Amino acid sequence: MNRVNRMHAIVQSAFGGPEVLTYAETDVPEPGPGEVLVRVGGAGVNPGDTVLRSGRVPELVSLPWTPGNDVAGVVADVGPGVSRFAVGDEVYGLLPLSPRGAYAEYTAVPAAVLAPKPKNLELAQAAAVPLVSVTAWTALSVLAGVRPGDRVLIHAAAGGVGHVAVQLAKELGAYVIGTAREAKHAWLRELGADEVIDYTAVDFRDAVAPVEVVLDLVGGAYGARSLEVLRPGGLLVGAAIDPGVDEQRAAERGLRYVWVTADPSGELLSEITERIEAGRLRVTVERSYPLAEAAAAHRAIEEKRTTGKLVLVP
Repeated sequence: MNRVNRMHAIVQSAFGGPEVLTYAETDVPEPGPGEVLVRVGGAGVNPGDTVLRSGRVPELVSLPWTPGNDVAGVVADVGPGVSRFAVGDEVYGLLPLSPRGAYAEYTAVPAAVLAPKPKNLELAQAAAVPLVSVTAWTALSVLAGVRPGDRVLIHAAAGGVGHVAVQLAKELGAYVIGTAREAKHAWLRELGADEVIDYTAVDFRDAVAPVEVVLDLVGGAYGARSLEVLRPGGLLVGAAIDPGVDEQRAAERGLRYVWVTADPSGELLSEITERIEAGRLRVTVERSYPLAEAAAAHRAIEEKRTTGKLVLVP
């Protein structure tokens, strides 16, 4: 089919600070077997993107590459063997790690990780959804098996994964406690939080009664400290690169620890779509940046003051 052959993308050729993210012209990828070519309408920016960019886990990245694994857009072409989507479909998805990420005007994506975009979201809004929703649902429903009446503590509750986790934990019937700056408390209560703790003013260990589950989105010292507020047999779910704790340390206290990974799944995203279209789940976008300003978005993420998500728009 006739389509453009060149595009703009963010290309990273070395590890380092946000300045290594270069806005460049490059070839439009060709969709392979089982893939679709997506004209990107929005790319989510996540804390994990900054970790990968910095080189803290170099074994996961093959340079040069285009970062980004949250995408929403319009199908521009389909590869061999794809029948689920057609040109013109609006889709969104969580991309597997590859050299062809979402920080681009076009990206080639395995069709299996895509789902139809929620009808009540614009593309840029939909791009904020995949990673945070898959991570939160996997942590709370799949790994923790949260049940009605469980007490769940969510650290960094106002962040991307955190504010989605608050809503999903509430849907599962939990009593939800979040840590966040005081300015974000009213918003988190609107999302369903039963208690919110200002971590800048009080040590959460002094303010929280024992809980069944902790979702730690901060890591470091928070991991070990979180063990202290779990009931016997309770579960700490870690989602930070540096969790500050491991299975053995938790087991020594009669507790459990597991690290959550978000596996790309179009099937799971279809379930998320149903919740969004029914008004049971919302994902907040604090700000959208032009694709060329990806470095500025990374700087904002690294300040750790973001409410909800940031998105890049080509």
